[in-house]
Amino acid sequence: MSLALILAGGYGKRLRPLTLDKPKPLVPINERPLIVYQLEWLKHYDIDEIALLAGYHKEKLIEELGSGSKYGVSISYVIEDEPLGTGGALKKAAHIYKNHEKFLVTNGDIITNIDPNIILSSLKGNIIAAMAVVPLRSPYGVLDIDNNGYVKGFKEKPLLYDYWINAGIYAFKPEIINYLPDKGDIETTTFPKLSSEGKMIAIKFEIPKYYWRSIDTHKDLEEASDEINRMGGLFK
Repeated sequence: MSLALILAGGYGKRLRPLTLDKPKPLVPINERPLIVYQLEWLKHYDIDEIALLAGYHKEKLIEELGSGSKYGVSISYVIEDEPLGTGGALKKAAHIYKNHEKFLVTNGDIITNIDPNIILSSLKGNIIAAMAVVPLRSPYGVLDIDNNGYVKGFKEKPLLYDYWINAGIYAFKPEIINYLPDKGDIETTTFPKLSSEGKMIAIKFEIPKYYWRSIDTHKDLEEASDEINRMGGLFK
C-alpha cells in the first residue's frame, strides 16, 4: 500500500470569502471539492493510504471525507492545534511514515494528473527528496519583436521552458525527519539544506503532456473549471 500525505492546514486567505467557513481543500470546482480531485488522482495511481495534515476548519474535512471509504482510499488525520508550517506539520506526522521506505507529499491546493510513481521511483542512492517541477507560465502575453522594433507575433501567457517551478509534489525517504523544523516551511528550511548536501533532485514534467494547476486565487478556480470541462476529465 503506497502512502501520500496531503498538506491541508492552510487558511486559503486569497480565496476568501469562500474559505471563511471551510478549508481550502473543500472549495468546490465544478461542484466537487478540490480535494476529491486529489483523492481520485492518487487512487488512479494506486496510492490509497492517505494522511491529511489538517488545521484550519479541520472538523469540516473530517466530516466531509470521513474514513475515505467512499473514495476507495483509507484516510487518517494529523491535526495541528496551532499553525506549524509545512515542515512542522510533516515532522508531527512522522509516526505515519517512519516505517515506509518512501512516501509522497502533496500540497492540498493543486489539481494534476502527474504520475507520482515517477517521482517516487527517483529516490535512489543518497537522494532523500525529489520534487516535481513544471515550466513557468507567464502571467502576461509575450511579444516577439524583431531587431527593428516591429512586432512579429504575440503569444498569450506562454510556458517558459527556461524556468521551472515547484509543483508542490514531493517524494521523501523517512530520513527527511532529520531535516524538518518543529515550526516553519520546507521551502525555506528543509530544501536549502538538502540541496546544499546534494540529496535532492528535481523531476521535470512537461505541460500539456501533463496537467497541473495550483488553486491560489478566484481566477485559478475559474480557469481550472474551464480546463477540466474541456479535458473531459484528468486522465484522458
